Amino acid sequence: MELNSYQQKAFQHQRPFLEKFGKLNWLLTFFFLVWIAGGAYALYLQIAKGHGVTGMRDNVVWGLFIVNFIFFIGLSYAGAIIAGVLHLLKVPWGKPFIRLAQMMTIISVIVGPIFILLCVGRFDRLHHLFIYPRIQSPMTWDVMAVVTFFAGAVLFLYLALIKDLAVYRDAGLKGPKWRQKLYKFFALGYRGGASQKRHLIISQNLMAIIMIPLSIIVASILSWIFGMTLRPGWHSTIFGPYFVLGALYSGTGVLIVAMWYYRRSHKLDQYLTDQIFRYMGYAMMVLAAAYGYFTFSEYFTGWFGSEKWDSELIHKLFSPGEYGWWTLFANLAGIVFPILVVAIPATRKTNWITAAALIMVLAMWVKRYLIIVPTLESTLLPMQDTRTEYVKYSATWPEWLLTGAGLASFFLFFLLMSKFVTIVPVSGLEETDHTHKHVKAPELSNTTKEDIQPA
Repeated sequence: MELNSYQQKAFQHQRPFLEKFGKLNWLLTFFFLVWIAGGAYALYLQIAKGHGVTGMRDNVVWGLFIVNFIFFIGLSYAGAIIAGVLHLLKVPWGKPFIRLAQMMTIISVIVGPIFILLCVGRFDRLHHLFIYPRIQSPMTWDVMAVVTFFAGAVLFLYLALIKDLAVYRDAGLKGPKWRQKLYKFFALGYRGGASQKRHLIISQNLMAIIMIPLSIIVASILSWIFGMTLRPGWHSTIFGPYFVLGALYSGTGVLIVAMWYYRRSHKLDQYLTDQIFRYMGYAMMVLAAAYGYFTFSEYFTGWFGSEKWDSELIHKLFSPGEYGWWTLFANLAGIVFPILVVAIPATRKTNWITAAALIMVLAMWVKRYLIIVPTLESTLLPMQDTRTEYVKYSATWPEWLLTGAGLASFFLFFLLMSKFVTIVPVSGLEETDHTHKHVKAPELSNTTKEDIQPA
């Protein structure tokens, strides 16, 4: 597999991070595994004692688990849309982080569905969802959509990796032999021939064309789980585009934070430049404005209609004694703050944009919570049992522990994937000098080994 000198330099820079795991990575892995073990214990309690160990009851039947599912699966859809658009438009400044978007797609679609399974009361009957599906149910639509999306996302990422896998195969990386055999097997004998390039480009273009509308469709199907009901705050024609936009917005924020982390940990300043952060900041600002408009439209129409149940929900969302402070945080931190940070030149810096993205992601998680729980607490029929724990939802420690385990799994997958493939795609980088001569896949010099040490 041939590389030009610019691509060679990029590979040399990232090669040590593939060859060595590092003490910090071992420490992080141990930390994440401890969280996952704690989540496994919480899952055991839930299976052994039932949903009574959670805050979910007959009234509020969904809680943190469904919120986490919506959040993570939304990140997956966003990653696919971003990667697909960047690939089809051949945006030069998007090539250094397109792999991060694809990695986010795969990891999120693995972690997200686990939370929806935690909502199932009887795990021994889980297979009934597939054996006896109820086609009229949006839940069944979502199961089929997620499975289809996962298959497409895996193929989309794999096609994008083939060129780099050939580079890793030919570079003679230090490490276990089984990893080298994996590189050789999955590279499929790719050598960079004209015919191979043509077929690979066509395949990638087709998958990008498929994944963009597929992501929009499956995100809309997710929204219909709620929108097809008659509950106040859910039964709305705007829910489909609202969920698509919300997923794309929060996915952009997570991608910015991921870029910032790997830029620092892998010293990728030359590739993940300040200019890229500014461009992503502009995208975040536009999405924030659009999401703000959708949010205002949702609240205003519900309030102006003065329908009894919608009015009760709006009162819950804006009352300081109920969810008022959370609503204020979700809108100020999730919409207004990112717009101000990017709009003001003095704060239009990489660290500021990253901080705004991180706060926005937290606010978007809160927004998902506000979509689910207050609506379920607004009953359409009088309640017979009015004990506080039945009227109000309060997440228990097993739910928080499982949430932490899911987040730890998300980070752990990122950590492990970054040790098998380079964060910045080597073969897809644009040349800065068209006079570069092509050379074989590089061997890392002693100087580079000394200068670049992985965490």
